[in-house]
Amino acid sequence: MAWSADSRDEDLMLGYCAGDAAAFDLLYQRHRGGLYRYLLRQCRQGAVAEELFQDVWMNLIRARDAYTPSAKFATYLYRLAHNRLIDHYRKHTRGATLSYDDETGPQIDEAAAPRAAQPDAVYDLKQQAGALLRLIEDLPEPQREAFLLQQEAGLSVEEIAAATGVTRETAKSRLRYALAKLRQGMGEG
Repeated sequence: MAWSADSRDEDLMLGYCAGDAAAFDLLYQRHRGGLYRYLLRQCRQGAVAEELFQDVWMNLIRARDAYTPSAKFATYLYRLAHNRLIDHYRKHTRGATLSYDDETGPQIDEAAAPRAAQPDAVYDLKQQAGALLRLIEDLPEPQREAFLLQQEAGLSVEEIAAATGVTRETAKSRLRYALAKLRQGMGEG
């Protein structure tokens, strides 16, 4: 089958399940950037993020026979990523308790200023971007994860809940707290 930019992710995954490697290639092209950035910002180590990134795609390949389109493909993919992160944290925390239910508890492309901007405006924009990155890194794990799933993967609150295995209200709360902390840190609230 000839796939196009308009093909739905779920149809591409079903095509891949039926043996169409071109469908997988298109899925990979669509989701590789967002998935990698999500993993990098969660674990904050390039080499670890790369390993987890490869593991998630291999898990997707291994699980293709069991795939059923009961939710958006992105929800399914980021659920695999979430589970792989949890496994990684459990393996590397040596007895420390890790809970995604605790509400208290990198790199990004530099934002480009308009071409006609003056040097001081470019400097201010870079300072703001750096401040935002630091604020994102300082968010508690569950809040950062909800924020990144919304921003990097474009997931809705319901899809974030499905990907992280929590209720809709918990996902909504995590996202609300993350946004409030970011706005406060940036001087907007």
